[in-house]
Amino acid sequence: MTTAALVLAGLALLVVVVAFLLRRRFLLSGLGAVTMWFRPEGSPRWSLGVGWYGGDALLWYRALSLAVRPHQRLCRAGFAVTDRRAPGRDDVALPADVVVLTCSTPEGVRELAMDTSTVTGFLSWLESAPPAS
Repeated sequence: MTTAALVLAGLALLVVVVAFLLRRRFLLSGLGAVTMWFRPEGSPRWSLGVGWYGGDALLWYRALSLAVRPHQRLCRAGFAVTDRRAPGRDDVALPADVVVLTCSTPEGVRELAMDTSTVTGFLSWLESAPPAS
């Protein structure tokens, strides 16, 4: 009885791990998909995830999640980068070679951190938005 329970538990764990890996691979396979850290206003904690930018929104998915819906959806129309900086003392969770962007959104201030090579593409996408009417 206990052997069967252990086998079932191991099988369930294997299914969760495979689902997690397939989800991450799917998220990173799309055009405009980048590894990105996210921090909402007032939070001391950075969260690692995958950002998809394209169309009219930035969709951000947590890295350690099985959710199929984005955790954050930031519309390009009300999105503006207000500051650009290197990680500071309070950003110990971030690698040293990322760029931190402070962004103004209708939902409040958000901070995004991404590799230096990714920032150029992201800012180009943001600046190519059609003019507001």
